[in-house]
Amino acid sequence: MSLEILVNATTRETRAAFVENGVLQEIHIERASRRGLVSNLYKGRVSRVLPGMQAAFVDIGLERTAFLHAADIAYLRPDDTVVSLPTVDDIRRLVNPGDEILVQVIKDPIGTKGARLTTFVALPSRYLVYMPRGEGIGVSTRIEEETERLRLKAAVGDKLRTSADGGGYIVRTAAAGVSDESLGEDMTYLDKLWVHVRETALRALPGEIVHEDLPLTLRLMRDEMARGVSRVLVDSPREHERMIEFARTFIPGSTTSIELYQGARPIFDLHGIEEEIGRALDRKVPLKSGGHLIIDQTESMTTIDVNTGAYVGTRNLEETIFKTNLEAAVAIARQLRLRNLGGIIIIDFIDMKDESHRRQVLAALERALAGDRAQTHIVSLSPLGLVEMTRKRTRESLEHLLCQPCPSCEGRGFVKTPETVCHEIFRDIVRQSRQFASKELLILAHRDVVDRLLDEESSALAELEPQVGRPIRLQAEALYGVDQYDVVLI
Repeated sequence: MSLEILVNATTRETRAAFVENGVLQEIHIERASRRGLVSNLYKGRVSRVLPGMQAAFVDIGLERTAFLHAADIAYLRPDDTVVSLPTVDDIRRLVNPGDEILVQVIKDPIGTKGARLTTFVALPSRYLVYMPRGEGIGVSTRIEEETERLRLKAAVGDKLRTSADGGGYIVRTAAAGVSDESLGEDMTYLDKLWVHVRETALRALPGEIVHEDLPLTLRLMRDEMARGVSRVLVDSPREHERMIEFARTFIPGSTTSIELYQGARPIFDLHGIEEEIGRALDRKVPLKSGGHLIIDQTESMTTIDVNTGAYVGTRNLEETIFKTNLEAAVAIARQLRLRNLGGIIIIDFIDMKDESHRRQVLAALERALAGDRAQTHIVSLSPLGLVEMTRKRTRESLEHLLCQPCPSCEGRGFVKTPETVCHEIFRDIVRQSRQFASKELLILAHRDVVDRLLDEESSALAELEPQVGRPIRLQAEALYGVDQYDVVLI
C-alpha cells in the first residue's frame, strides 16, 4: 500500500488530500475564516442548565452557545482531580448557571447546532494522549502485538506512578516500537503543557480560548505519519519549512519524506484531486460496472441508494445484483470518508434473495470501513436490503463546508413548475381583487411563468379579467426565481 499526503496551502486556505494507491480517500480543508475548533480549550460560562435534558449550554465566545451533556462533565475536587461517582441523575449537582469551567471542544458546530463540549480534557502529543482528569492506561487497538502492548503499558505505568499530577494516558499507534525514554519525554512535555493550560485558564476571562490545537499541516504530521505515509508533498515553501522544523523536533525520522512541490501545474490538478472534489459534491456516484449510487444528505440522516444502472451482468439477475452490491459496499466506505458523512446513515442495497450473498455484502462493507478513523457501527442487513449504520461526526461534511443552500429552492432540491405557479397566481388574483379595490393588477414573475401565462394559460387569463373586473398586466423579472411572484394592486 502506498499512502501519500498532498498539501495545497495558500494564505487563507489549506487543503490536504490523502491518496492511497493513487486514489483519493480523504480531503481535509481548513480556512482562516473558519478554522476547526476540535481539541481547543476554552474558559466557558454556563448560561443555561436543562435538567430535563441532563445538559447545559455554555458560552465560550462563539456565535452559538455550546452543548455540554452531564456524561461529559467531570466532578472535580478543589485540587482539580476527579472524584469517581455513580451516574449523576441531576446535572445541577455538577454545574449551575454562571459557573465558570474549563471545557474542550469535541465536535465542531454543524449546521444550526453549536459545538459539543467535554470537561474531560485530552492533550495529544506524538506518542500519547494525556487525560489529566482521567485514570488508567489504554493502548491503541491498532497495536496488535500483545507483547508490545504490555511493554508500552508497563513503561507508561512506571513513569505514571512517579508523577505527582496523576491522570490517565492513551498510547497512540505511533508509539509502537519507540523507546521508554521517548515515552518519558512525551509525558514530561504533556505534564508541562497541562500546567500551562491550568495557569492560563485561571487568568482567562469567560469566552476566551485557553489552548488552541495545531494548524492542519502540523496536525497531519503529528497524527498521520505513523500510518505508513511514504511521502508528504507540499506546494508552499513557507509551509514546507514549518513542517520540516516540526518534524526535526518531534519526528526526526520523517524529514526526508517531506518534499516541496515546485512544478508549474497546480499540485491538485496534477494528481486529479480537483476533479475528485467536484465529483464528491455530486448526488450520483458512478460505479465501474455501470451501476451507480445516489447519495442524499439531509438534516436528520444520509441515505444511499444502490442501483444496477447500465450493468446487465453476464449470468443471471441474482448474480448481477450481488456483484453490484459488492462493488457498492467498497465505494460507499470511500464516499463516507471522502465526503466526511456522519450521523445516521441508511444504505439501500439492491434486494438479494440469497442469504449468503447478504452476509458477504455486509462483510465487504465492514472490511471497507475497518480503516476508517471515524468510529462506525453497523446494524445487520434487513430482509429489504437496508443497512442502518452510524459514523461519528466531529466536523462538517464536505458539502456543508464548500456549499450553501440554493437560493432558489432554499435547499429543498426542487422548485415548483411554471404551471403550478400560474395556478397559484390565478388564485391570488381572485383573492386580492375581492379584498382590495384597484384600477388594474400587475403580475411580477419569472420569465418562464410570464411566457406560460401568455401562451398555454392565455385563455384562462382572458377569462379571469372579466371575472375580477379589471385589466391584468404582466411583467417579467430577471431576479425572480421560478416560484417567486407578486400581485401588485395599481
